[in-house]
Amino acid sequence: MPTQTKVMPRISVIIPAFNEGVVIGNVVKQIRAVVNELDNNHEIIVIDDGSADDTAQNARDAGAIVFQHPYNIGNGASVKTGIRHARGKILVTLDGDGQHDPNDIPKLVEKIGPYDMVVGSRNSESDTAAHRDAANMVFNSLATYISGRKIEDLTSGFRAVKAHIARQFVYLLPNKFSYPTTITLSVVRAGYSLGYESIKFAGRNKQTKSKIKPLQDGLRFLMIILKIAVFYAPLKIFVPLSIIIFLLGVSYGLMRIFVLGAPYGQTSALLMSTAALTFLVGLVSEQIAQLRFDRSEANSPINEDE
Repeated sequence: MPTQTKVMPRISVIIPAFNEGVVIGNVVKQIRAVVNELDNNHEIIVIDDGSADDTAQNARDAGAIVFQHPYNIGNGASVKTGIRHARGKILVTLDGDGQHDPNDIPKLVEKIGPYDMVVGSRNSESDTAAHRDAANMVFNSLATYISGRKIEDLTSGFRAVKAHIARQFVYLLPNKFSYPTTITLSVVRAGYSLGYESIKFAGRNKQTKSKIKPLQDGLRFLMIILKIAVFYAPLKIFVPLSIIIFLLGVSYGLMRIFVLGAPYGQTSALLMSTAALTFLVGLVSEQIAQLRFDRSEANSPINEDE
């Protein structure tokens, strides 16, 4: 178990890593140099998610506190482990593959105070694949509709957040790469302030390999968004769906009466009944979602000083 000093750090930098032995040492050193200028009262935590290489040892050699999973659980699980062990009042999460520039950390941290969470949003200069940019645009649009708040970058893992807020939602975070989606929408749904900082993402080091599977993880992201829509803002889904079903029922019934000269039929009645049931399910889901958040608030600290 890593040793920890008694002085409580103000900033905890959390780095999930899986088979990043080639780059993790330099990443930790660069972060340390930047954060030392920002506030020398900090800690850098690397979570080795069951790596088969020397990720853990290289991180320790660079001065990081290291926690190790006995096997690969997932990027989100690593972030959750970091949140649980972090002692700082401000948590900064970034990837261990070198794509996030540590020099952007102060930009995020300085906005914490007015904002409860600040996300590094990929700008047009970022070295990202076109298909991922297109997918992110779709995800951001869906999340904006669900949350009622402009979401600039739903999937960015580079962010700063007040520790007590991160701990409030840690039990909701999935174990895979979709944890940024969950915590972003959780923060907005709970009424916390969300800010963005435009940053440039670097290309991946050629000696490292992406852990993201575009098709599999893309479908997972979409399912996560739909699941969270039902989880946090069910009426945003169920009300439009019930209206569409109701209009289909009415339209089909009118077509049978005025075009086919037949009775409106059982299908129309079934569709309209389904529309009513769908709306009622939405109402019940909304109440459940509110109760869940009330419970989350009751079990969480009111502020970071507690």
